[in-house]
Amino acid sequence: MTIKEVCSRFNVSPDTLRYYERVGVIPEVHRTAGGIRDYTDDDIKWVETATCFRSAGMPIELLIEYVKLFREGDHTIQARCDLLKEARERILAERKKFDDALAKMDYKIKVYEKAVETGKLEWGGESSCCCCNKPKE
Repeated sequence: MTIKEVCSRFNVSPDTLRYYERVGVIPEVHRTAGGIRDYTDDDIKWVETATCFRSAGMPIELLIEYVKLFREGDHTIQARCDLLKEARERILAERKKFDDALAKMDYKIKVYEKAVETGKLEWGGESSCCCCNKPKE
């Protein structure tokens, strides 16, 4: 598979794939006689893993460490598991931030929808102006 095909399949740029290869997130990709990258099924699995973990918010440093441990063999299974647990906790913390932001947005949407219906903007007695942007009185 060519770099263009891989980019299209995973919605990443050629620069991203080259970077992943350079830092060791994906193995060095075989090249044709003409110097064109030719991604194998194994390469594709690594690209899939990298793009999945990165899109979930895993820092590149953790991804590089994970791949390094994987390549060292089965004696690193516990370390890999620990690393993934750490990454998972980071992702859950980020998700909580998004969930909190969505809850605030939902609140604002309800207030604004009610204001459209009634012609009057009311913030429902919120005491803090920082989370709801209620005008200071």
